[in-house]
Amino acid sequence: MAFTLTGGDVCQPTLPTPIPNPYWVAFSSTAAKLIDIPLNTLGLPVDPSWLDLLAGNQLNTSEQTFTNPIATAYSGHQFGVWAGQLGDGRAILLGDISGQELQLKGAGKTHYSRMGDGRAVLRSSIREFLCSEAMYRLGIPTTRALSVVGSKMPVLRETLETAAVCSRLAPSFIRIGHFEHYSSLQNITKLKELADLLIQEHYPNCSSAKEPYLELFKNISERNATLVAQWQAVGFCHGVLNSDNISALGLTIDYGPFGFLDHFQIDHICNHSDHGGRYAYHRQPQIMHWNMACLASALLPLLEMQLDENESQAILRSALEEFPIKYAQTWQKIFRAKLGLQLSLEDDIPLLETLLQAMHDSRIDFTSFFRGLSKVGLNTKLEDISVRNDFIDRAAIDQWFETYLTRIKLENINDEERSALMNQVNPKFILRNHLAQNAIEKAQTDDFSEIEKLMKILSLPYEEQPEHEDYAKPPHPGVNPVEVSCSS
Repeated sequence: MAFTLTGGDVCQPTLPTPIPNPYWVAFSSTAAKLIDIPLNTLGLPVDPSWLDLLAGNQLNTSEQTFTNPIATAYSGHQFGVWAGQLGDGRAILLGDISGQELQLKGAGKTHYSRMGDGRAVLRSSIREFLCSEAMYRLGIPTTRALSVVGSKMPVLRETLETAAVCSRLAPSFIRIGHFEHYSSLQNITKLKELADLLIQEHYPNCSSAKEPYLELFKNISERNATLVAQWQAVGFCHGVLNSDNISALGLTIDYGPFGFLDHFQIDHICNHSDHGGRYAYHRQPQIMHWNMACLASALLPLLEMQLDENESQAILRSALEEFPIKYAQTWQKIFRAKLGLQLSLEDDIPLLETLLQAMHDSRIDFTSFFRGLSKVGLNTKLEDISVRNDFIDRAAIDQWFETYLTRIKLENINDEERSALMNQVNPKFILRNHLAQNAIEKAQTDDFSEIEKLMKILSLPYEEQPEHEDYAKPPHPGVNPVEVSCSS
C-alpha cells in the first residue's frame, strides 16, 4: 500500500544520500521472491543495479523505477512519556513493488532526523537482517529484511563504525504513531484518510461494520495481543516498545536493542538504556496493552464523528479490555502446546506458572529446556531426566515433573506423536546474541560467511540439524553478555 497521504504535516519527499563504494553484506533470496527480483545462481539479483538502488545511490533498476521516495511523520510515547513529533529519522520509503512497501534504513538524513545523521551501522543492520528473517521462519509476524549493503564510510556512534543500509519490506509500515500524530495535531481529515486507507487495503472486513473505526481498533489490538504472546513463547524481548514502534498490522518492527532469552529471567532487560525495566520480558504484554490505549485515544475523534463523547469513550474502553483476554487465550494455547498438552484443563496454568518460576530461580536456558521436554515420555523415570540437575531446588522440580508425567497421561496421544507436535512449536535454533555478535565481528573483517551460515540454520529452526548442534547451545558461562542500546 503506497502511503498516499501528502502534506508537510504528514510526509516529506526525501531522496536517499549515496554511500561510497557499496558492497553486498547480506541478501535474502526468500524476501526477494516477494517482489519478484530475478536472481542468479548465487542468490543475488541478476541486474547488478539493484546493489546501487538498495544502497540508496540510485532510484531505478532495469525492472523498477521509484519516482517519489518519502519519509513520513509520526508522533508517539517514548518510555511512557509523550515525545511529540518523531518520524522516519533514518528510514526512506521508496514505494510499492508487488504489494510490498520497500524501505531503506540508514540511507541518510530526512526531514525528521532531528539531531541524528540518518545513518545505520554495519552492526545494527546485520542484527536487524538476521532477526527479522529468523522471526519469519519462526512463524511470527514481522517486517522482512531484503538486504544489507555496506560501505567503508565512517559513522560515529559510541565508537567509529562503518555505514550500512538495510532494506526491508512490509505490506505497510504504518505505525500507531501515525495515528497519534494526526490526532495530536487535531488533523481529523488526515486521521480519517489514514484509517480509511488502512481499512481499504488491510482490514476490509471493517468496512461493513456498524462502527468501522471501532472494528479497526479491535482488529489492530487483537493482532498485537497475538503477536506479543508469540514473542513470550519464544523468549523474544523487543527492547523498546514505544508507541511509535508498534505496527498497525501487528508486525514485529524496528529491531533495535532486541534479544532472545538464554538463561531464563522473567524480568530480563535486553536494552541497557532501559534503566527502569519498563520493557522487560515480563512487562511486554502490559506495555503492548498500554500502547493499544494510546491507539484508542488517537482514534477517539473518529468515533466522536457519529457518537457522543461519553459513548465513544465507553465502547473504546470496553474494546481495549478485550486485549488481555485475547493475550491470555493465545499465551495459554501456545504454552500448552509447548508442554505437549492438547486438552485444556484448569490445573494447566498453575503447572505452567510453577515451571516458569522454577526456571527463573535456576536461570534455566529457555529454548533448550522446552526443546528437550519433548524427550520426556509417558514412562520416563525421574532419574533419567538429566535437566533436573540444572535446577537449584531438586525436590521442587522433581515434584513438578511428577505432576507433568501424570498430566500427559491424560492426553490421548503417544510419545512419538506428542514429541513431533512439541518440536513444531519449540524451536531448537534461535538468534542468540552471541551468535549474532560472532557474525558481526567476522563481517567487520569482510568475512560474511557466518551471516550466510546463520541464515541457513535459522531458516529451519524446528529441525534437528545435528551437524549444527553448537548453534543450539546457550553461550558459554565465560562469554560476556552483549549489551545493546537504542542507538543500535
